[in-house]
Amino acid sequence: MSGGAETAWGVRQSFAHPLFKKFTLLPSRVADCCRYDARMDFSLAPITERVRAAAADQTPLRIRGGGTKDFHGLALHGEVLDTRVLRGIVSYEPSELVVTVRAGTPLAELEATLAEQGQCLPFEPPHFAKTASDAATVGGMVAAGLSGPARASVGAVRDYLLGVTLLNGKAELLTFGGQVMKNVAGYDVSRLMAGAWGTLGLLTEVSLKVLPVAPGEATLRFDGINQADALRKLHAWGGQPLPLNASCWLQDAAVDEGAGTLYVRLRGAVAAVEAACKTMGGTRMDNATVAADWTACREQTLPWFAARAALPGHALWRLSVPATAPVLALPGGAQPLVEWHGALRWVQAPEAAGDALREAARAVGGNASVFVAAEANKSGTSGTFELQSKALEQIHGRLKHSFDPAGVFNPGRMAQAW
Repeated sequence: MSGGAETAWGVRQSFAHPLFKKFTLLPSRVADCCRYDARMDFSLAPITERVRAAAADQTPLRIRGGGTKDFHGLALHGEVLDTRVLRGIVSYEPSELVVTVRAGTPLAELEATLAEQGQCLPFEPPHFAKTASDAATVGGMVAAGLSGPARASVGAVRDYLLGVTLLNGKAELLTFGGQVMKNVAGYDVSRLMAGAWGTLGLLTEVSLKVLPVAPGEATLRFDGINQADALRKLHAWGGQPLPLNASCWLQDAAVDEGAGTLYVRLRGAVAAVEAACKTMGGTRMDNATVAADWTACREQTLPWFAARAALPGHALWRLSVPATAPVLALPGGAQPLVEWHGALRWVQAPEAAGDALREAARAVGGNASVFVAAEANKSGTSGTFELQSKALEQIHGRLKHSFDPAGVFNPGRMAQAW
């Protein structure tokens, strides 16, 4: 995966009374935006009124933060409703491993704050920012529900979502969940917002569980290995007490017979990582050098992804399959980029190959969908949300109607019917 020479692959004081202290206000980010202050009311009031007016007039609204994921979805309709005015970290206590942040806050700002305390979002959400002015937001991260290379080991966005505050389609401000793990009695509505793409409501504030950065880390490289052997190794390691965190296999275009390279990232206690490096084999890579490549994998800027620019008729397909699925029979002899210890296969193929790709995924109990549409597709949208049954489709429709009866939020983005 050689992307170039530079890479290896190609407090403020607490609340007034110490007896009731729970959250620490950070000096540079929370000092002037306490949760219930006039600034929050000033920012939220016009948005609330706009939603109320849209519901009355049945005017479609397109909820948008940084817009870094506008490429993904069936359609983009409605007047843009910008959430970036809802910005700021409301509360953060590192010892509690929880942060509450407004939905329009830049994701990079939240990650920087956590890094100062030696903590992180373990699911490594992608930003997909294409220019320096782009900035993915926390609300967009939750709405998209997308996770990075460590998803199979640490969980997804929804697994770290503790609570949300949102505006529904009636312009009602609703709060679900809270700021601790065991806070749900009944339906866990907070997690329902992860991956809903803003079709159920406008997120105004979210509470997330965070974790300390792992003390030990290493990346092992295995050269000249084909996809089948790479999957066998990953399946075998998955049954052992190893600190597996992320993996990536891709074919070397310069080598025949499907040979490629497997990268495996380990994270955990230093002793566990060091012991695994001795037993697993492979070539250990320099952490400082390979970190940029894992970021490029997350952001889909590796040379493997960039090669699609020369194939304007090809879309980027996302095949989600069981981790134990074998090598798939893909149309045209396409070779995937394999992530999540085998559970995620990225394929570059024409959209006309959709039936064959979906059938290959269904044959092993998975599904296939367009993640990024082909450049030749003038609409520029991705047919991503294919519900697997009529019953599931009805459930989604009823949820949509309950939260947004007038259908004003992001119409047509997840389903043509709503």
